Amino acid sequence: MPGKTVSILVARIRNRSFRLGVIGLGYVGLPLAVEFAKQGFRVTGIDTDVRRVRQLNAGRSYITDVPTAELAPLVRSKRLSGSNRYAVLRELDGVMICVPTPLRKSRDPDMSFILGAAEALAKHLHRGQVIILESTTYPGTTEEVILPMLEATGLKVGRDFHLGFSPERIDPGNADYTAATIPKVVSGVTPACCRVIQALYGQVMREVHPVSSTRVGEMVKLLENTFRSVNIGLVNELALMCHRLGVDVWEVIEAAKTKPFGFMPFYPGPGLGGHCIPVDPLYLSWKAKLHGFETRFIELASQVNAGMPHHIVDRIAQALNDRRKALKGAKILVLGVAYKPNVGDMRESPALEVIQDLLENGAEVRYHDPHVPAFRLGEKKLNSIPLTPARLKGADCAVILTHHDALDYRGILRHAAMILDTRNALRRLKTASKKVIWL
Repeated sequence: MPGKTVSILVARIRNRSFRLGVIGLGYVGLPLAVEFAKQGFRVTGIDTDVRRVRQLNAGRSYITDVPTAELAPLVRSKRLSGSNRYAVLRELDGVMICVPTPLRKSRDPDMSFILGAAEALAKHLHRGQVIILESTTYPGTTEEVILPMLEATGLKVGRDFHLGFSPERIDPGNADYTAATIPKVVSGVTPACCRVIQALYGQVMREVHPVSSTRVGEMVKLLENTFRSVNIGLVNELALMCHRLGVDVWEVIEAAKTKPFGFMPFYPGPGLGGHCIPVDPLYLSWKAKLHGFETRFIELASQVNAGMPHHIVDRIAQALNDRRKALKGAKILVLGVAYKPNVGDMRESPALEVIQDLLENGAEVRYHDPHVPAFRLGEKKLNSIPLTPARLKGADCAVILTHHDALDYRGILRHAAMILDTRNALRRLKTASKKVIWL
């Protein structure tokens, strides 16, 4: 019976009669839904945010990586639609869960979004349905949390329905690697589950790599982002050391990366941002503690990276002091507040902590970001100001926190009285100006 079910599902996947749903229409879910719709699948996006659903059904994109010109024809052809009703799940053959997985203030996983999606699926689960978790989470989530909720319906995994995990690898703003071109890791609770899931992603992704279990799949994503977190923590600590020693950390990295083997360059900055790198290693750390294992590298890297925003403020205060100015009352112009270049994503951006620290120390803070017109910091709303020569000249210090391509770096260098460059953005101008302070 399971073999027959698998062959029927695979046939429906290949002839595009397989109806697909995506729960969560954010930076991961919407690009994924679009890719499947482009390949001829009928896709329903499900989100509790009514505004997102309305924009989708109007054919308007709210995600930078999904152009409206690409989205609109899919909506018009009825291959892609949105809904805020979980009842549509009963009409779908496959469902991908792409909901957020943040941390609580206590630094343990907030599973509420995954639990909400799983509860809705359990209410509408039917025979032959394929469920895939894409949200980043700790090893064991698929089998320890989602599987019991679904099997409580009386249906059996691998026989009546199929369940697996496939880690999302979306990199917002990266035009070279998209949802379809990034190799896709897939896993299933049973071998039959894995075969169906591999067949589904194989219709859209250039390369699909199956692994032996959902725990392996869950660990893959955590390894990828923990690798980055630890190495960024290492180079951030090296930057702090180089500052004390009077050594240019950027020159050190440029020289080290000439080695053709055994070295991979990472770069320092004002801290970690985005949903993944600051958060995912702590999911792994939390799970390890439950098993009596201490993740010392992960914890240390997290501490170093978390301290970088405060270091940036200290550098600003020191630079002002050297020019007989106090941080209190100083006019600080922050350039770039998104967590990475050329996107408007503010999730976990270190700029938030830098600005908060500056305000608490009495500085007057303004910001410019071509991708972030406004944002809230607690009860305070901040709006991006035009980047004009007068604004630059009027600031006691301009601080480059995000190196957007659209920023006028020559103008910044020409008009700003003092610049703290945390991203090595001005080095491309080969400047040796005394007004520039490096991280």
